[in-house]
Amino acid sequence: MPTLSLEPEADVTHAKPFDPTQIPTDKPIAIVTGGGSGIGLAIVHDLARDHTVIATGRDSAKLARLAEVANVIPVQLDLMAPQDILAFAAAFTHLDVLVNCAALSDWKSLEQARQSDWEVTFQTNVFAPAELTRALLPALRASKGQVVFISSGAGVRPVKNHIVYTASKHALRGLTDTLRLEEVANGVRIATVAPGPTDTDQNRANRAATAADGIGAAAEGELSDPASVAKGVRVVIDTPRDSQITDLVIRPLLL
Repeated sequence: MPTLSLEPEADVTHAKPFDPTQIPTDKPIAIVTGGGSGIGLAIVHDLARDHTVIATGRDSAKLARLAEVANVIPVQLDLMAPQDILAFAAAFTHLDVLVNCAALSDWKSLEQARQSDWEVTFQTNVFAPAELTRALLPALRASKGQVVFISSGAGVRPVKNHIVYTASKHALRGLTDTLRLEEVANGVRIATVAPGPTDTDQNRANRAATAADGIGAAAEGELSDPASVAKGVRVVIDTPRDSQITDLVIRPLLL
């Protein structure tokens, strides 16, 4: 069985194996992928106020910083490895919240993109969250849980010269809408939260890399704060069980 690591050790070769018996049972349990930075990190901090949060990621240094946060269990998990996903999911008999946040964003036109770009982007943004959610369905059904897929404004409308990412987020929208129909009878709620441009390291790196294409740095009001997106996710999760929010679009003030 693959070794899943429980931080804080930054050296993954000496990391403790993930032990599900360490998960407290006095609070609802939430899993957040991509929990080490950006929007995922903001969601982790928000949910940790009243959930036990399993924050997954691949960067051990980023996860190590979460080790001191109350109610957070950082776990190193490679979502590109299906066998690791299955081993991780097998640890849960019930799960209240799953937030699929991990994503890859790379600015490319169709002319610039190669097959490898399509493959790694769809593996990260579509196939991995689909497989993780599938593996956790029994635990989510047991708790009548909530699944939130973090999409993008690019999943609502096309974005020029962002074709691979845009296509992946449109595919994720199809996955989410269909899964909702499949799981409604099981009491599992499925939602899409689609943030627009957000003030994250990934967004800043993309803007710097594409400055020559006219993207450039954002002015005040053109980026949402990750904490604002996390508040939107919280609204979805806290909606009473007689109702569900299926789609939530969050835009910066000036867009």
